[in-house]
Amino acid sequence: MKPSLQEELYRRVLEQVDLQETISDEALYARIDSVLSEKNNGQVLTYAQKKKLRTVLFASFRQYDILSLIMDDASVTEIMVNGPDRIYVERNGKLERYDGRFTTEDKLPDIVQKIASTVNRRVNEASPLADARLPDGSRVNIVLPPVALDGPAVTIRRFSKTTISMEQLVSWGSLTEGMAAYLRTAVRERKNIFVSGGTGSGKTTFLGALAEFIPAEERVITIEDAAELRLRQVENLVRLETRPANLEGHYEITIRQLIRNALRMRPDRIIVGEVRGEEALDMLQAMNTGSTGSMSTGHSNSAKDMVSRIETMVLMGSSENGLPLAAVRAQIASALDLIVHLRREPSGKRVVEGIYEVKGIRNGGVWLEKVRFPDEEQRARPRGLLTGSSENTGHFRPPVLYFL
Repeated sequence: MKPSLQEELYRRVLEQVDLQETISDEALYARIDSVLSEKNNGQVLTYAQKKKLRTVLFASFRQYDILSLIMDDASVTEIMVNGPDRIYVERNGKLERYDGRFTTEDKLPDIVQKIASTVNRRVNEASPLADARLPDGSRVNIVLPPVALDGPAVTIRRFSKTTISMEQLVSWGSLTEGMAAYLRTAVRERKNIFVSGGTGSGKTTFLGALAEFIPAEERVITIEDAAELRLRQVENLVRLETRPANLEGHYEITIRQLIRNALRMRPDRIIVGEVRGEEALDMLQAMNTGSTGSMSTGHSNSAKDMVSRIETMVLMGSSENGLPLAAVRAQIASALDLIVHLRREPSGKRVVEGIYEVKGIRNGGVWLEKVRFPDEEQRARPRGLLTGSSENTGHFRPPVLYFL
């Protein structure tokens, strides 16, 4: 197959560059400009084409090739690479195929290794799965052959360079003013809050917005697989991140270990980016033993499903002790105060589907009540007393008054 113009230009620049020597950015640009000024198979390049090729070629040597160009576009929130020439992006909640490709067929594996090495992650055939974080905070998931049948697959979840506030979420229609006021009070009253939702529903963004209500003088410890949360208003902040095992299978640091260690660090609150396994037991125990006001997130299709998932995860973590289901449910009811469930609409908009109070145990299960807000139907609401009702997911539907 005849190489593309981009690939041919890359090869010609490569012939002029000794990758073993140190070359400045200015010198590299000069060599790229020299190649672009030559005749290119009789094709006349416009100024715009030369400018784009200049940027692409520089990124091929110094950055992440075509990925760097895509990431310069602030409207792109997610990048999905299925192959050198099969790249998809998400803009405004909509997926579309990207009109571009990696410089060469073998460039993608090189970029994968470059990404992994920046955060001391190892990814190869023996260990084909990896999570990493780019310098700008973007989260990267990598899957290599033989697990990925058609070549390396890379997914990049991008995050805003500025923290998204609860006020912004209200202005976007993600939740109402009444909901935001209620959550502000809940955080300041040190309620334990769990944010649930499906993939891409905005759980981490919402968790960061919730954290803006934490008083600045409190000591907060965040625990994540790949650090994403930005809590700029908290001064006494410790950020912890897990570490995968090395090639020999040693020295792994898990979320469960970090939660246990965080309890020895005199935290006022512990924030776990996402609970997805046996660490749920340790998270509940932390909430039940003094770290009130703690928060976390988890994947689920509804608040009720989130409770069931937490039950399953806690049972996984307590397999050695054999906790009965009734005791697990009692722990959940005692530890959690609120579940905020997020939903991603077909248009791509992320919204708060509902806020659920954990009321205790009823008929053997965890009893949830969905809080109803007048401004769910009517945006404008009077200041002061907020009256509402709660929808019981069990058998009781008592009226409730909330003072904000």
